Amino acid sequence: MRHRVAGRRLSRTKEHRLAMRRNMVASLIQHETISTTIEKAKEVKPFAEKLITLAKKGTLAARRQAIALLGNRDIVDYEDGRAVKTGTIIGKLFSELGPRYLDRPGGYTRIIRLSLRRLGDNGQLVLLQLIGADETLEKKDKTKAKKGSRKKAKETVEVKEIGEAQESTETGEKSDQ
Repeated sequence: MRHRVAGRRLSRTKEHRLAMRRNMVASLIQHETISTTIEKAKEVKPFAEKLITLAKKGTLAARRQAIALLGNRDIVDYEDGRAVKTGTIIGKLFSELGPRYLDRPGGYTRIIRLSLRRLGDNGQLVLLQLIGADETLEKKDKTKAKKGSRKKAKETVEVKEIGEAQESTETGEKSDQ
């Protein structure tokens, strides 16, 4: 019986589960969104969030812990048919993602269910994504726009009226000359 045993086996050995978890988190950090099954996403999400929390610390000890947990895989892009190294997973984690989430207390990832099913075993597919910094800024801008929309509307009307008055005086001066 498996009473009170945490974690999912996912029909894999311990070593295979560990390797799969590391590879999926490395892909998530590199691409910032991955498509997988819901069971795998739920298993990978806490591990990814712990690594991002380590990256928020930014210390050398935290960097070494992240390398021990994840490995330091290269990020490779293909340009003109050749593989070009553009950085490492740990480098991106500590230089981009850590500073991005400094003011966020947790919840760096989200799981979005897709209507698609995987061909073969009909598994439920999901998108595992990192919450973007631009999305949080957009939400703040929307709330500010709603609160100050009346003030802004009045200000823009006043500015337009002042601008028109100045233009009419300038054209009046030019016609006098």
